[in-house]
Amino acid sequence: MSRTNRPRRARGRSRVGERFEAEVGLVAHGGHCVVRLPEPEARVVFVRHALPGERVVLEITEGTEGDRFWRGDAVEVLTSSPDRVVPPCPLSGPGLCGGCDFQHVAVPAQRDLKTSVVREQLVRLGRLDAASPLVDGLHVAAVPVPGRPDDGLRWRTRQRYAALPDGRPAMRAHRSHTLVPVDDCLIAADGAGPRESLVEEGAQRPSRDPVTHEVTAAGSTYPFTVAGDGFWQVHPEAPRVLVETVLDLLAPAPGERALDLYAGVGLFARFVGAATGARVVAVEADRTACQHARGNLAALKPAVVECGPTDQVLREGYDEPFDLVVLDPPREGAKRAVVEQVVDRRPRAVAYVACDPAALGRDVAIFAEHGYELTAIRAFDLFPMTHHVECVALLTKTGSDLR
Repeated sequence: MSRTNRPRRARGRSRVGERFEAEVGLVAHGGHCVVRLPEPEARVVFVRHALPGERVVLEITEGTEGDRFWRGDAVEVLTSSPDRVVPPCPLSGPGLCGGCDFQHVAVPAQRDLKTSVVREQLVRLGRLDAASPLVDGLHVAAVPVPGRPDDGLRWRTRQRYAALPDGRPAMRAHRSHTLVPVDDCLIAADGAGPRESLVEEGAQRPSRDPVTHEVTAAGSTYPFTVAGDGFWQVHPEAPRVLVETVLDLLAPAPGERALDLYAGVGLFARFVGAATGARVVAVEADRTACQHARGNLAALKPAVVECGPTDQVLREGYDEPFDLVVLDPPREGAKRAVVEQVVDRRPRAVAYVACDPAALGRDVAIFAEHGYELTAIRAFDLFPMTHHVECVALLTKTGSDLR
């Protein structure tokens, strides 16, 4: 999904284009590192294309005299980190394609950076102890594409591009509308070529014609129909890895009732429902996804697909106990309104699939207010070369009596 950055009101003289020599601090959520400029600037700068411990020349890309923080790019590396590599993509770097954050980082070190970010968000927002085994023992796991080297390339099965006036495919520079021509995106899998899905005003849009994906996980294989432009995981191993992790953490038992929230086309509902053989309710806001979910779950006779915003559906119905809940919200997370509706159903276990560690941390803290403790968490590198990371967290009710 493309993001339009809201214009910021200028607070004094622009500092864009100014350069500073500085020591790079820790990695932060969002694909950049923190630099603290001393007096007279006395400003935090979020810097891309840098690594912790490096000494760099950074150039300010956003910021005015009155802003609390600035943004910048490392345009020259004076002292490099041993984890720095030559980016495999020639379009990666300051002012170029904004699609990848970590092309300049060795792949194992990318996972170390993501691990640091997830841990920090769980401590700062989730209010967990940094020394706890859950936090200290967390590591982002590699998920290689079968038949390919573990190099972080050629994994993305669906790709969206902007179109230049002459029709050539392009990507946007970071936080910008500037278009960068892209003849070959190195993270795109074979078959996800740039001329298959140009998206820009007036340009060809992705087809809504449904496609079917077969998912094999936990010894079972099921087909899932999804709209051509509908949501489906872009890493080829993601559906299997996430389903198997959810099943392993939840340990669903026969007869247990389940809620699958933000259910999409019913991926988790299908596997959890097959394991329990009992009532499963899939809640999804997108009407087309709901139509496909009904077909995908047709073999589960106790399955129900409810179309509508999750908070509204739970506020107005299904006010009954559920044993299990799967939460797979969009990047902004479930938020308080949904979390409080979930705990009101008194499930014994909640599996939270999160694509944003900050939203996960915030929601973990809200669950804790209602007696649900984070008891397990796993993290996966399903978006190599970018700052994104996928987590699956298990939340369980403290105390022995849920009823």
